[in-house]
Amino acid sequence: MLQRITRRTFTRAGLATAAALPFVGARAWAQTWPSRPIKIVCGFPAGGIADLFARAYGEHLSRNLGQAVVVENKPGVGGALAAQAVKASPADGYTLLFAIATTMIMNRVLYKNLPYDPDKDFVLISTMSAGSLVYVAHSSTGAGNVGEFVEYARRHKTSVGTWGAGSGAHITVAELNKHFGLQMEAVHYKGLPPMLQDFSAGVLQAAQGPYDQITNSLQTGTGRPIAVWPKRCSKLPDVPTFLEQGVNSRQFGLRGYICMAGHSGMPHEAVQRLSALMVEAGKSERVQRILDTFGIDEAAQGYVEAKALHEAEKQDWIELVSSLGLTPQ
Repeated sequence: MLQRITRRTFTRAGLATAAALPFVGARAWAQTWPSRPIKIVCGFPAGGIADLFARAYGEHLSRNLGQAVVVENKPGVGGALAAQAVKASPADGYTLLFAIATTMIMNRVLYKNLPYDPDKDFVLISTMSAGSLVYVAHSSTGAGNVGEFVEYARRHKTSVGTWGAGSGAHITVAELNKHFGLQMEAVHYKGLPPMLQDFSAGVLQAAQGPYDQITNSLQTGTGRPIAVWPKRCSKLPDVPTFLEQGVNSRQFGLRGYICMAGHSGMPHEAVQRLSALMVEAGKSERVQRILDTFGIDEAAQGYVEAKALHEAEKQDWIELVSSLGLTPQ
């Protein structure tokens, strides 16, 4: 029996077909992507943990996607130069960003004319733990824990190194001053190496950094680890956290992160696929070796967990950086 086709049924059929087109297009795109090399723009120099992660995870992506994954280092302005480059790239899943929480959160407070909007211009694909930060007191202070260091700082002029104004290390000095009523001076450097050089020379009475960076000062006896945050470090299991020693600043409960992100307009299918591969890569032998070197016990998390972590910590970090009273550059 012939069915009569009315204007209404014709219109409904047309609308149904139109509605289905995006899904058909997405499936077709997913079947062909990637068809050429993928570029990861890393916002930090070669040799650092963000760069090492970008290359190790990128190797796993390349092996499983069947395309070369090339890492391009574009350091500067807390990862802002790399973020700007990825923002300006096509939203096709072929240009990705490797950055840190500073790039995605703190920079919006530190720079008045930030050339990107961290929330609108990017989608988080995966986050990785940067590990625990270790707070070391110079051997000349005689301090073996936070309480003893505070007593030293009450009696002596105390300078503490940071790797930049507005950094987590800078916030640590401000929060310790606030908590204990101290007047320690935060001395800012352009990165960890020059800071640790002055620490070893006795110019600074305290400093902090990731385990692999402060190992030398521990081995030589120049520094003594007196606290870690946000959690105990597997390489220094007997060193308690700030929170365990009664320093209840909210900073010391925040995790921060290294992340892989993409252009906000990239297809969700690419986000899902890359996210799953990042989690899988975290179990690989190469990544596990890096984690062990840095004393990190958490590998990559997927895009759902990444967004949850970002949203959970964003406002706290913004308020902590804002409390420093810095004039945006």
